[in-house]
Amino acid sequence: MRQIPISEVQKLQNALPFWLSLGMLPVAVLGALWGGVWVAGLPLYSWVLFSILDAINGLNEDNADPETPETNLTYYRAITLIWFPLQAVLLFWMVWYVPQAAHLGGLEKLVLFFGAGIVSGTVGINYSHELMHQKPVAERWLADLLLAMVFYGHFRSEHLRVHHLYVGTPRDPVTARYNEGFHRFFPRVLRHCYGSAWRAEVAMLARKGLNPFDKSNPFWRYWGLQAGMICLAFGLGGWQGLGLFLFQAMVAIWQLELVNYVEHYGLTRRYLGEGKYEHVRPHHSWNATQKASNWLLINLQRHSDHHFKPDRRFPLLQTYAANDAPQMPYGYPVMTVAAMLPPIWRRIMNPRVRAWRRQYYPDITDWKPYNKALNPAPKGAPL
Repeated sequence: MRQIPISEVQKLQNALPFWLSLGMLPVAVLGALWGGVWVAGLPLYSWVLFSILDAINGLNEDNADPETPETNLTYYRAITLIWFPLQAVLLFWMVWYVPQAAHLGGLEKLVLFFGAGIVSGTVGINYSHELMHQKPVAERWLADLLLAMVFYGHFRSEHLRVHHLYVGTPRDPVTARYNEGFHRFFPRVLRHCYGSAWRAEVAMLARKGLNPFDKSNPFWRYWGLQAGMICLAFGLGGWQGLGLFLFQAMVAIWQLELVNYVEHYGLTRRYLGEGKYEHVRPHHSWNATQKASNWLLINLQRHSDHHFKPDRRFPLLQTYAANDAPQMPYGYPVMTVAAMLPPIWRRIMNPRVRAWRRQYYPDITDWKPYNKALNPAPKGAPL
């Protein structure tokens, strides 16, 4: 398709809705400075406001030309490139300021850093996800720095070397099984993901004839950056500041795994025998076209296309009709809240999973083997 030249002003205007995450920064500062009801500003901004905006703005089913040149994406990329210094300044200022703020009580401090975890999880980890998929070394470093602030550096290895290869199979810890509630899923993921990430890197080193602790193992970088974050947090805020910093990291990880849970719940790839599965297709991820929450999450909800074309930058991710990919009824802000309430989640999603099975795999009548997590494939049977 022939590209029509557009002005710099038009490029900026097109990208600006995806900059709405910047609104979280002053909300966090006001919460720390004023206390009181203001400390709840970040959850309200991310979950409530964008759920309302989704209801008002509806769906965005338009697709950008996937051949759009990089020069037209400058202002889209910019928000992901500037986010690390902005988040770092905000978070470490809070680590320094909040422990000594006499006007803030203990509960207010916890709520503030719960909100900081939402910033780090909803935005920071999401932006690191975008950056880790790109080829420039600087972007991958920014991804690692963002993950270090939540002590989840191994997520890069797990995501690129495990999740994208094995999504929808028992070898992927973060594919939620049918009828598996989030409160069972979350501890399972925490138990398995670190080990699966380590084994994936060790296997890659072994193929190169290197030992597990070779200097090229990215875990050295993860450990070093995370140690630096601990030292900085303790130096600025003492034990209380470090405790609050660790608390926001825990919240951010919970946010990340909530999103992982909803993205693939109940969806599986057909087992072909001999340890092989069908190729990943758009129908192996839940798709959501809610306009406003895709602004906040830089099109993460167009997850069907992300797994189909993992190196595609976020403004070029395509959305799919219901005939081509399963659809979430609401955006992630609503769906992640529903996931915390398993009876409500199952009422919303289980009928959709069953409809998906009838649509794409009408020949499979026994789904029990597909629901088993992390077990070898039964001989001649799918998982």
